[in-house]
Amino acid sequence: MFIDEVIVTLKAGNGGDGSSSFRREKFIQFGGPDGGDGGNGGDLIFQADPNINTLVDFRYKKIFKAENGVNGQKKQMHGKTGKDIIILVPIGTQIRDTETGKLLLDMKTPHEVRTLLKGGRGGAGNVRFKNSVRKAPKIAGKGKEGPEIRVKLELKLIADIALVGYPSVGKSSFINKVSAANSKVGTYHFTTLEPKLGVVRLEEGKSFVIADIPGLIEGAHEGIGLGHKFLRHIERCKMIFHIVDIAAIEGRNPIEDFNKINEELSKFSQKLSTKKQIILANKMDLLWDTESFQEFKAYVEKQGHTVYPLSVILNDGIKELLFNTWDAIQSIPPEPLEEESNIKQVLREIQGVDEDFAILEVEEGIFEVKGRLVDNVLNKYVITMEEDSILEFIHMLKSLGLENALLDAGIQDGDTVRIAEVEFEFVD
Repeated sequence: MFIDEVIVTLKAGNGGDGSSSFRREKFIQFGGPDGGDGGNGGDLIFQADPNINTLVDFRYKKIFKAENGVNGQKKQMHGKTGKDIIILVPIGTQIRDTETGKLLLDMKTPHEVRTLLKGGRGGAGNVRFKNSVRKAPKIAGKGKEGPEIRVKLELKLIADIALVGYPSVGKSSFINKVSAANSKVGTYHFTTLEPKLGVVRLEEGKSFVIADIPGLIEGAHEGIGLGHKFLRHIERCKMIFHIVDIAAIEGRNPIEDFNKINEELSKFSQKLSTKKQIILANKMDLLWDTESFQEFKAYVEKQGHTVYPLSVILNDGIKELLFNTWDAIQSIPPEPLEEESNIKQVLREIQGVDEDFAILEVEEGIFEVKGRLVDNVLNKYVITMEEDSILEFIHMLKSLGLENALLDAGIQDGDTVRIAEVEFEFVD
């Protein structure tokens, strides 16, 4: 079974708690704090594996969790970091948040490794809370919980050419002839049950990839015949090979077939209707009267398309088509990619954090503060770079609830807070 869309739950590991302990040794009456930090939680990572072709492995496993960090121990022993979890997906997999629909990751490059969720930071041991005033702190930091999100994995095949057309027009035979895709061939509809990739190698340094998209029928954009499942795979291609049964073996009219397929493409996505098409008039060996071919050719060329008469069975016209296609795709730029969203911002949207203070951890231990209340203070007062002015600014925000908002966002002692290009160290 071909699986190209699945919903799963992802969870990064929680950070371990810091330890609150004191040095206890013989002949040492008053040992100081010696609690170690908790370990960070494991990250949740995706890797694009060229050896995987479908999302079928996700059919039964729906929850993926990274390992939690270990709690800190006495004698300043830090907890062990939780193990990362690496999820292997096919090339072309897009990861989207199910709630907002925003694209989080686009795994388009072979073997690329991308971290989606960072594990929670481990809590600080009580040794880190020691200062000149508080010499024997009995508190320790609690580990930060790892983020959790529900996502949809969508597979979109990446190829230079998409091969489309009605069922049984010879698409599988064509891709088998020009590549080593080895698609199943038969005389019945929907012979190809899943998209297949074939690599066309012309000569040294000249090759391109064709995606054999299952046969489309009228109403495919509405899901008839599973059409909407397969149309998505065409969106990333540079060009479309539209193959037509010019001999009308099954009694259909080639011009009507051509129009109906293009109508399905445009209804599904306006972007598809603008892609360059090369029309392949197949089964010329079965056509005794060339008048119907000339009529079809004239009709299609009026719409700006090029027509190639072919006989896949006899291997006629294929070599010229492939070399001309190679030249054509060199001048077509890659499809503009959808911009990925910031995962931390998406998590904030999902959690519905109060936007009085918009706090984003831009780097490990660095929190950037924006939001309505920050803007209000900046607009109401002139803040200079003098120490007293900055302290007054911070006290204003503290009275409005900034400290609590930072703590809710997971800030810890020693982390950096950045507000309006001013940075300072956070001390609880």
